[in-house]
Amino acid sequence: MEKPFGKPASIGGFSFGTCTLVTAPTTSSQPTVGTAAEDAVSASIFASSTERENKPLFTLPKKIRIAAAVGIKQDQGSRCNHNPQSRSNRNPWRAVRRESTKTVEKKPRAQGTLESPWRDVEWTEEQRTSLMKTVSSYRQSCDEGTQARVLLLGPVGSGKSSFVSSVQSVFNGRVTNRAMVGSSSISFTKKLQSFNIHGQKGEDPTGLVLCDIVGLGGEEMVGLTLHDILSVIKGHVPEGHKFSPDQPVRSETVGYVKRPSLKDKIHCVAFVVDASKILTYSKRFSITFQNLREHISDLGVHQVALLTHIDKICPETAKDVTQVYKSHIIRDTMSKAGDLLGMSTSYIVPVKNYSSELDLDKDTDVLLLSAVDHILQYADLYFQDNTPQDAGPKII
Repeated sequence: MEKPFGKPASIGGFSFGTCTLVTAPTTSSQPTVGTAAEDAVSASIFASSTERENKPLFTLPKKIRIAAAVGIKQDQGSRCNHNPQSRSNRNPWRAVRRESTKTVEKKPRAQGTLESPWRDVEWTEEQRTSLMKTVSSYRQSCDEGTQARVLLLGPVGSGKSSFVSSVQSVFNGRVTNRAMVGSSSISFTKKLQSFNIHGQKGEDPTGLVLCDIVGLGGEEMVGLTLHDILSVIKGHVPEGHKFSPDQPVRSETVGYVKRPSLKDKIHCVAFVVDASKILTYSKRFSITFQNLREHISDLGVHQVALLTHIDKICPETAKDVTQVYKSHIIRDTMSKAGDLLGMSTSYIVPVKNYSSELDLDKDTDVLLLSAVDHILQYADLYFQDNTPQDAGPKII
């Protein structure tokens, strides 16, 4: 039987500050009895044995003893507390380092976007309905029955025909391609085509007509001359006339309108430029545009511009159209478009045409309808400028 003396603490078979008295087992549960001499001898042996056993076999360095004592004390405390987090308290520097690496995660702003829009637009279904009503109910007061005719003018592939189809799609309630749209560098449109924008089913046609024409070429106006463009604006060119550089519009042209009325003329010109090609347009284009603007202004016709394919230059806008006026990329591109056309950016509006989509999108509709409303405001200025002034009150 073993009788422990002192507090046991053993490591690897070595005993520190403890002793163990081993006695022979007895065959009876009764205590053993000896003589007084035997007891005295046993006591002497026991004392010397205790003194020898309590003496450690070797002594650890002081620093190691202190570290071991601290570690054992902390370990005992952690077991008593049963706190999983207490292990980090064993090394206070580890806890401090861990806390210092904790940062508050802030959702990063999308690359290429601004914190606040530089133009305010309401991206709601109510706004979409309101804009549709504004466009469909537009009627100019100058001449009853005369629709606002808007000429779309721009380079080949800029998206003129796509804009016509997109606007009509909004009122049809589904994506349609009313105007034939090409995808190559060659203009699909070869003649003057006028598209009446019809209202929703059961409603009368709107007061807007979008006129599509052959696109401008790179180094020169392929199939379209300055004289032909001005003839269209003045109202001399008949509907469906096919343009040819060898046969410019003349008074001898079949269907030539010698005395055009207000309803035959163009009341606003909308230049259409591709946002993804602004930097690739040649200097010749800039000269052509500004030359056109000068002659068109002499006719008293106001001009605006549409910046198409904005989803190709701004990934965030491609994902979410509502980001268009938060995109500094689009804002900078509009500034470059203004330099190309020689006009202020206040006349320029970005649009996203329907191309591969099969279903309408509320936000895309709002952007398209906002562009149409912008155009109609300047078309209406033409009618205001050309309204006959009363000579004075009639005297009866």
